[in-house]
Amino acid sequence: MDTKHLIAAALIFLFTGMGVLAASCSLRLRDLMFFMMVAGTSVAERMSVNFWSQDNYRGTSRGLEVSVVDLLALSVLVACVLLPRVGQMRWFWPAGLTAMGFFGVYCLGSVLFSQPKLFGAFELWKLLRGLFFFLATALYIRSPRELKILVFGLVCAVGFEALTSYRQHLFEGMVRVQGHLNHPNSLSMYLCLIGPVLVAGAAAVGFPQWLRWACLIAVVMTAGAMILTLSRTGVVSFALVVLAATAFCVPWRLNFKKVAVGCTVLAVIALVLVSSWQPLTARFNESTLSEEYLESGEGRGIYLRWAGMIVADHGWGIGLNNWSYWVSKVYGAREGINYEDYDASQNLVDRTERFPGYYAAPAHNLGALLLGELGGGGLLLFSLLWLRWFQVGAGFLWRGATDPMRVLGVGVFFGFCGVFLQSLTEWTYRHSPIFITFHILAGALAGMHYYWKIDKKPARVGASIQSAEPEIHERFCPAAVGLEVRSS
Repeated sequence: MDTKHLIAAALIFLFTGMGVLAASCSLRLRDLMFFMMVAGTSVAERMSVNFWSQDNYRGTSRGLEVSVVDLLALSVLVACVLLPRVGQMRWFWPAGLTAMGFFGVYCLGSVLFSQPKLFGAFELWKLLRGLFFFLATALYIRSPRELKILVFGLVCAVGFEALTSYRQHLFEGMVRVQGHLNHPNSLSMYLCLIGPVLVAGAAAVGFPQWLRWACLIAVVMTAGAMILTLSRTGVVSFALVVLAATAFCVPWRLNFKKVAVGCTVLAVIALVLVSSWQPLTARFNESTLSEEYLESGEGRGIYLRWAGMIVADHGWGIGLNNWSYWVSKVYGAREGINYEDYDASQNLVDRTERFPGYYAAPAHNLGALLLGELGGGGLLLFSLLWLRWFQVGAGFLWRGATDPMRVLGVGVFFGFCGVFLQSLTEWTYRHSPIFITFHILAGALAGMHYYWKIDKKPARVGASIQSAEPEIHERFCPAAVGLEVRSS
């Protein structure tokens, strides 16, 4: 490691210790740290350091990344375990943790029994980071109060990205905006994930009026930014999941206010759509499905063919995060594409001369990527993990009406649906900002699931407490009890 990495490691240990102490001593500081963790997801990569970095590698992870938001997540997690809020359990087993554990162990085995191991270790570290975010959020969110902080953090995050996108389009002349996520498709998936949650926040009756209006404004801004990404799958997926979230979260009783708000939203979206209509239609007309998946060349169909070749040669896959390495080395040539061999290029002196197409990109299909790297077993375990999340989220579709602990679960469920739909044509689920945000929302889903399963028993628990209170007062403070009785 370089000197800067040694300094960074020392600062990480120092600030983590200070963060744990601050979050443990003050609940308000814990709230602030959680808010900063959520609001900073989109810029996580810009506040990070990569240890043993391999910048020239075109995989989904290029180093052992540690970001400021990681330190915040770890601080909140440790504080919630050491000093939980009054009346809350120190620990519970969040929904989905078992499936995450099985998938993580499988990935560890893939790294141990594949070559090279370094790239797999990078992605394995990302899985561990995702676990920290998942647990920190699940243990933190126990009531609608914490959900307000989560939603406000998401509003700030997407609002900042939307404003950045408008600036890039209007003042920098960028045709396809990318925000701070460095690629339009990454930004579109990030917005697909959060958009339905904001719809749910706008419909949550238990939230303050200002927060609901902020969510509504953020949804409109997000829709405009989504159109400006010109992401074909992203635009369609966003429209589907936002409409579905609206149908399940917003009561169908019409009034003048709802009609006025709906017309305003549609007018703003129509204005952005009209201004971007030509480049958007050009994007959809670039290629047909047959051209994209059946013809030769680097269309999306080639990734499916490579995945088939890989699993035919290696039933257990070529190793976590090793797609770019092995496709560049072996499988690219089978389709007539001659990539540079990573091993043969290690002696190049000037690495700045390399360009993005020098090596194979990750498969633009999350299923194909997992099948090639982890084989059928890994794809099965990952599918079971997602099915578990969908099962938990679907449980909120028919609960209650506008309770925040219900409608936010619906929003998260449809946000996951948006990521799933776009993952059919993209790998960016593994992009750090999206991966972190996804696991934060998965933790929120687990926390809300625990709330309904365990904590939401007010009638029975409240009745038992009220029946016990007179006995306690009579035993330890009879005079006070007598005074209360006489005054009543």
